[in-house]
Amino acid sequence: MTERETRSVPLEAPKTGRTLTGYAALFGSPTNIGGMFIEQIAYGAFTRALSGDVHAVLNHDFGRVIGRTTSGTLRLKQNAKGLLVEIDLPDAPDGQTALELVKRRDLTGMSFSFVPVVEEWDDSGDLPVRTLREVELFEVSIVARPAYADTSIALRTLERHQAKGIGAVGATRARMRLELKLRERGLIGKR
Repeated sequence: MTERETRSVPLEAPKTGRTLTGYAALFGSPTNIGGMFIEQIAYGAFTRALSGDVHAVLNHDFGRVIGRTTSGTLRLKQNAKGLLVEIDLPDAPDGQTALELVKRRDLTGMSFSFVPVVEEWDDSGDLPVRTLREVELFEVSIVARPAYADTSIALRTLERHQAKGIGAVGATRARMRLELKLRERGLIGKR
């Protein structure tokens, strides 16, 4: 008797290896702004901004757009850590530039441009401390020298595997070979 095989379509189509992910801002992470003041971002500062039209660009240059929330090529989400960013890079020169510079680790950080909506100042220390409670967000940017050093940008995990030649198809084939071996040994049942 021939063993029954099944095929299924993944719920989400595999990505093409051109998705970057990282943090454009982290909550509660103070940074020195030009020796003039310390700035930090309060949890939830981006809540209203998430429903706006935000661009992803290279080095704060609106002439180098690589993603946009309204087109679905830029996805933003707040979590306990900060503002999480996912960018599906375009098949265009700036998309290729961003991909190569991130892969080489020449660009490893992010930045953002904003207008403060609600902010608080504390002048009790050596340097004033500015806490951003709510901001209007215009863009997130992949940069060489971020003001917030703990921001990050990298290829998404699946893309790292694809770059090594594993990829979604290779992973599926490996999983099928393992399942076949387990069935041959009687460790899992037949379908």
